[in-house]
Amino acid sequence: MSALLELQDVQLHSGDTWVVDRLNLHVNEGDIACLLGPSGCGKTTVLRAIAGFSNISAGCIVFDGEAVATPEHTVAPERRPLSMVFQDHALFPHLSVVENVEFGIIKQARETRAKRVIELLGLVGLAGYESRYPHEFSGGQQQRVALARALAPSPRLVLLDEPFSNLDVDLRDRLSQSVSDALKATATAAILVTHHQDEAFALADRIGVMHGGAIAQWDTAYQLYHEPINRYVADFVGEGVLLPGTMEAPDRVSSPLGEIIGNRMYAIPEGAAVDLLVRPDDIQPDPAGPLECTVAHRNFRGSEILYTLALEDQTRVLSLFPSHMDYLVGERVRVRVDAEHLIVFPRGAES
Repeated sequence: MSALLELQDVQLHSGDTWVVDRLNLHVNEGDIACLLGPSGCGKTTVLRAIAGFSNISAGCIVFDGEAVATPEHTVAPERRPLSMVFQDHALFPHLSVVENVEFGIIKQARETRAKRVIELLGLVGLAGYESRYPHEFSGGQQQRVALARALAPSPRLVLLDEPFSNLDVDLRDRLSQSVSDALKATATAAILVTHHQDEAFALADRIGVMHGGAIAQWDTAYQLYHEPINRYVADFVGEGVLLPGTMEAPDRVSSPLGEIIGNRMYAIPEGAAVDLLVRPDDIQPDPAGPLECTVAHRNFRGSEILYTLALEDQTRVLSLFPSHMDYLVGERVRVRVDAEHLIVFPRGAES
């Protein structure tokens, strides 16, 4: 499948400082992609360059086979077949919902506009609210109006810049699913920028973890969690701890948890010092398990509890228990290690 959007060795700078350095990515037709990273990593700068709001210093941005941005030439934002949803909604307060949604298609015939607005408001769950004004809506409803407005011109790509950051957690979860459903229903490709992993995991087909102005790993959520390419991705994505270990064979490591045998082979010399990634789902509650631990901390999460467990040597690991397995700090529990997804990094290797 040919890419709808490609960034080829793109560089962007602010003053004398490189903000983005030789970034490469591609987004296929209908895919939802995400740039995930902490504040200051360059993700919003990349989005602005794709939109045409910032010039690139090197490389090329290609849209459907056509170069829309090089250091010497750039296609104006209004001539790019894309729309943008902003963090603060950017709705016109003096216009009704209908008038906001049809703003980008105002040159179309009235009947065509009316049909499109009704279709999109139904798609985002706001049918019947056509005559309302932005101030009469909650933040989540306003963001759904903004999404409908972005979809109205039938763009081939929608850019979403931290669209849920001003919403509470529950609303963010519900709205991210609504946005995903709307984008998939219209077969519209999208790029989401966020620092929230839950948003990225819920929405995106592919996620680029950004670090130091570059993409450290471009992959599915599953691969990022279970197959992180380096320590940075392992630490940034999901929860877990890195334990010291020693390679005993290409597929096994000795560690404070005992000997762990994985389902992959590493070209790391026997006896080499490594760091072993242990996720909470690698440590399973088991009344007959070989390891006895002490509960050092607990984080109740409704359907499950995240425990911090201390081993006999005070090494600490994380473990997820069903919430009916309710233990207090200081109590002893037994667990087993279920870590077929053996992830190790050579000690001293760069992140």
